[in-house]
Amino acid sequence: MSTAARELWAYMRIHKRYWMLPIGVMTLLLSALIAFSQGSAVAPFVYALF
Repeated sequence: MSTAARELWAYMRIHKRYWMLPIGVMTLLLSALIAFSQGSAVAPFVYALF
């Protein structure tokens, strides 16, 4: 786990900000979907989402 992820997890744990976890996970999943769909057969379906 990277230093930034470790510090973010420590912040969420100490300050009881667990609601931030789903936001971060969804952001990472959407950005991975967009990055991997460039130039593939999935691209038209991704564009339909937005």
